[in-house]
Amino acid sequence: MTQIARYIFRIALAAFLACLVGLVGTIWVTQALRELDLITAKGQTVLVFLFITGLSLPTLVVVIAPVALFIAVVYALNRLNGDSELIVMSAAGMKPRAILRPFLTLAFAVSALVGFITIVVMPASFQELRDVITRVRGDFIANVVKEGQFTQLDNGITFHFRERGPGGALLGLFIQDRREAGKTKVYLAERGNAIDVDGGSYLALQNGSVHQQQKDSRDSSILTFERYTIDLAAFAPPDADTVYKPRERSTAQLLFPDKSEGYFKLQKGRFRAELHDRLSAWLYPLALVFIAFAALGDPRTTRQGRAGAMAGAVLA
Repeated sequence: MTQIARYIFRIALAAFLACLVGLVGTIWVTQALRELDLITAKGQTVLVFLFITGLSLPTLVVVIAPVALFIAVVYALNRLNGDSELIVMSAAGMKPRAILRPFLTLAFAVSALVGFITIVVMPASFQELRDVITRVRGDFIANVVKEGQFTQLDNGITFHFRERGPGGALLGLFIQDRREAGKTKVYLAERGNAIDVDGGSYLALQNGSVHQQQKDSRDSSILTFERYTIDLAAFAPPDADTVYKPRERSTAQLLFPDKSEGYFKLQKGRFRAELHDRLSAWLYPLALVFIAFAALGDPRTTRQGRAGAMAGAVLA
């Protein structure tokens, strides 16, 4: 690459990075603000919030990178022409393809990035996002029970709490457990906190009692406690098999799908469309560079307007 080509490449690269970072950052912040209920309403940590919102970054990069490259090429050509550098290059015998070469070098680099993200990173991020959201929605305390309501679960458990206290504590707890035939167990507690220990979720009760009664007996046993721990795994709804959408599947799974799968039989068109989108996404940066250069690559004097050419490039 000649010194002039490196000079053009640096201008385009700086403009591309500025556009990419600025646009991705702005759109990511606006999307992240929509997910704040993960912290405020669903009681998730800041790390979970950042992880979930961060999983959308590959998609943003794929969508915005071609646009940022187009803006960068338009800016670079307009700047070179505005400083009469394009005219000097042309007068010195520099051919249009030589001027185009540094832009194509950047375009191929962006195309490689877009292709890698589209084929490898994006499907993995979508699948991980689906798994994380499923786990968040499966959080029994955060998403199933409601303040001041008696919640009856399919497995024979009734759950109620009066209100939420500081730090997400549940105040005024009532839990009725009728999972065992002929036996009823009732938990009463002043407060409870959901805790995670060794990968398991538990409800730590404070200052309460446990009432047990057999079906054929009028007597009940009462056990008072200061602290008592209940495994929340029994309260959660049963897990269902997760069916991943085409965009959440790896490229290998799209190339060689399980043709006996019921979901594939119903969505063959979507599988093909998703595969075609992934295999063609890398072409967009190249196409946009050619469009921008075709409209603005010719040197013009300052008296010749370029607004029409820029408008044509944008519309194209």
